[in-house]
Amino acid sequence: MPSISIPHIIDDVYRTESRRILATLIRLLNGNFDLAEEALHDAFMAALSQWSKDGVPDNPRAWLVTAGRFKAIDRLRKRTRFDAALGSMVEELTLEAHTQNDISDEEIEDDSLRLIFTCCHPELSAEARTALTLREVCGLTTEEIAAAFLVTPTTLAQRIVRAKNKIRDAAIPYEVPAPAELPERLDSVLQVIYLVFNEGYSASTGDTVTRHDLSSEAIRLGRLLLSLLPDAEVMGLLALMLLHDSRRLARTAPSGDLILLDEQDRNLWDRGQIEEGCSLVVKALGTRRFGPYSLQAAIAAVHAEAPASEQTDWSEVVGLYDVLLRVSPSPVVELNRAVAIAMRDGPQAGLVLIEGILQRGKLTDYHLAYAAQADLYRRLDQRVAAGEAYQRAYDLAQQEPERRFLQNRLTQLEKI
Repeated sequence: MPSISIPHIIDDVYRTESRRILATLIRLLNGNFDLAEEALHDAFMAALSQWSKDGVPDNPRAWLVTAGRFKAIDRLRKRTRFDAALGSMVEELTLEAHTQNDISDEEIEDDSLRLIFTCCHPELSAEARTALTLREVCGLTTEEIAAAFLVTPTTLAQRIVRAKNKIRDAAIPYEVPAPAELPERLDSVLQVIYLVFNEGYSASTGDTVTRHDLSSEAIRLGRLLLSLLPDAEVMGLLALMLLHDSRRLARTAPSGDLILLDEQDRNLWDRGQIEEGCSLVVKALGTRRFGPYSLQAAIAAVHAEAPASEQTDWSEVVGLYDVLLRVSPSPVVELNRAVAIAMRDGPQAGLVLIEGILQRGKLTDYHLAYAAQADLYRRLDQRVAAGEAYQRAYDLAQQEPERRFLQNRLTQLEKI
C-alpha cells in the first residue's frame, strides 16, 4: 500500500475507532482518563510513523491499543523520577501488558459499554454526565460542547475535570452494572443519549435548526448500546431518534427557515430510517416491557407512516399520548397530547387543555407552549389573543429560525 495513503487511513481509523480504543485504554490503565487520552494520541502519532514504514497492520485497532498501553507505561516511567510512588503502578501495568493475551474485539466493544455507564454514573451530576459523555464517548471537543450548552470552554473544562475527579475519588468502578442495578443505571444512560440527540435535532440556540454532528453521535451511541444490550427501551430510544432524524432534510428551507411537520415535503424523508425505526417500534412494543421512549417512538411512527399530514391517524396519536401520560406524566407530554386532541377534536378542545397547563404555572417559560396556544387562537380567528401568545413565544425563543418563524406569524396577523 502506498505510503502516501497512510495519513488518510489513519484519519479514517481515528474517526471510526478512536472512542473504542480510548474506552479500552481507560480500563487497561486502571480508570485513568487523562493518561488514556494521552496514550491514545501517542498511539496514533506512532502509527503515522510506523505504518508508513511497515504497512497497515491486519488489526489496526488492536495495534493501537497495544501501542497506547506501552506509551502510557513509558510516560509513567518518566514521571517516577519526580514521583517515586508511581513505581509500583508502572511495575503492575508492565507485568499485565506482558502477560495478558491480545485484546479481543469483543472485549473492546464491552469496554465501550463500560465507558458509557461510567460517564453516566448516578453519583455524577446531570451536567457532568452529559459533558463527560460528549467528551469521552462522542469525542467532541471542549469548545463544541461548551457552544452547544451555552457555557464557556473554561467552565465546561472544569466540569469535566470535576467529573473525572469524582470518578477517581469515589472509586466509581469501570464496569457495566450488575443486573439488579441495570434498570436504574440504564435510565441515566438513555436520558443522556436522548439529551444529546435533542440538542442536535433542535439546537437550543444559534442560527440553525439542527446540529447533525450531535444527533448522529446520539444515534451511533444508541446503535452501540442496542448491539450490546437489547433492552426494549434501548430499541425504543433508537427508533425514536431514527424516526425524528428521518425528517431532518425536510425541516428547513434552503434559506434556513423552519418548516412545520404538516408543511414538510415527505418525499425528502429518509424512508430507510423510517423502516428501521418502525421495525424497532414493533419489536419494542412486542416485548411488553416497553416504557416512555418506545411510546414516543410509536407516536413518531404514526406520523412517519402517514402519506400526508391530513391522513394522520390522530385518534391513535391521542391514544398513545394517553398511555404515555400514565407511564411518564409531564407537562410537556400534556402539551403534546393537547395539540393532538386539537387536531382530532378541533382547536377549542386543545386550547382549553393548554390554557389549563399554563394556569397551573407549568411551562410558563417554554416558548413552544405559547406557540401552540397562539396557533390554536389563530385557527379560531382570535387574532388579538393569537398575537399576544406569538409575542410571548418570540420573547422566549432562543433559536434564530424559530424566532423568524414566530415573527412571520406576527406579521401575517397584522396584515389580516
